[in-house]
Amino acid sequence: MKKFCVIGLGNFGYHVATFLYNEGHEVIGIDMDREKVQRIKDHTTIAIQGDAASKEFLASQGVSEMDAVVVSTGERSHLSTLITLYLKELEVKHILVKAVNEDHGKILMKVGAKQIIHPEKDMAIKTAKGLIYTNILDFLPLSDEYSITEAAPPAHFIGKGLASIDIRKKYQVIVIAIRDVIAGNFISAPPPDYIIKDSDVLIFMGRSDDIERVLKEEG
Repeated sequence: MKKFCVIGLGNFGYHVATFLYNEGHEVIGIDMDREKVQRIKDHTTIAIQGDAASKEFLASQGVSEMDAVVVSTGERSHLSTLITLYLKELEVKHILVKAVNEDHGKILMKVGAKQIIHPEKDMAIKTAKGLIYTNILDFLPLSDEYSITEAAPPAHFIGKGLASIDIRKKYQVIVIAIRDVIAGNFISAPPPDYIIKDSDVLIFMGRSDDIERVLKEEG
């Protein structure tokens, strides 16, 4: 069981906190709005109405002991920036912050955030990619350039071994895992002689542009 703190209990913060709690982890939810705190109190370990822009308040909640703290304070960019700075000073291990825009994200990284969240942008990109590349099943951005993408194999991959396709050399992309949807098998770091089947789902990691090149190229 891990310990998490979610600061800001709007729609995004609410769903992050409740998911973590339902997965069996200890979750502290914090918000200034009493109604938001009341709404989530049965779906967190503890829900607190308080001012997270106070370093003393944050310290009193034991944030330095958390495995991660998620900051989601809506459009108030100055507030999330200040909170991020305090969390960094309190030596929080992992700070994830929802950014208002790209520039705000850059500022957050400079003051201590380890990961920036752009929920609308990330979902928009994921939706658009699903429309363009119909074999994409899931898409996880790692940065502006890199991602982990789960996709059905291109037709010309089926029946061939990973070594013969040589995805890493040809596309600069790594197949980090393969999931057989029929057998239910999950293979991490598949061997070079693995033969790709039409029931497989390939999990790629690399530059997003290179992964797209893999998926749209025909044999």
